Amino acid sequence: MLVRDVMSESVLTVGPTHTIRQVAQAMRSRHVGAAVVHDPDSEGPGILTERDVLEAVAGGQDLDQELAADHLTPDAVVGMPDWDLDKAAAAMVAGGFRHLVICDGSEVVGVISVRDIVRVWSQQRSAAPA
Repeated sequence: MLVRDVMSESVLTVGPTHTIRQVAQAMRSRHVGAAVVHDPDSEGPGILTERDVLEAVAGGQDLDQELAADHLTPDAVVGMPDWDLDKAAAAMVAGGFRHLVICDGSEVVGVISVRDIVRVWSQQRSAAPA
């Protein structure tokens, strides 16, 4: 199975000047664990995850003043829609992250999470003949 078959095409995208609170609220309302940060001055997409938000909270930072640009992973590792799930999972394990931004050329076309991959592998295993 390919990444394009599993990824979420509905990507939460925010700007670098959104506050951490704004991003967290958007993530909560969309039920996602990551937001792609689009900065026209950057070479590639950034990503801000629930872990980044948690670190800001635990650090006692002002969530209404701190900006996404100051807490994101810049130039995020990206995958491609035609990768198989094993390659996407290997990239996540190697990088130590749970969300992978999927690009077709320079365009963000989706996000895939570890949960997405585990769900598919679990379904495949359940459907396999015994």
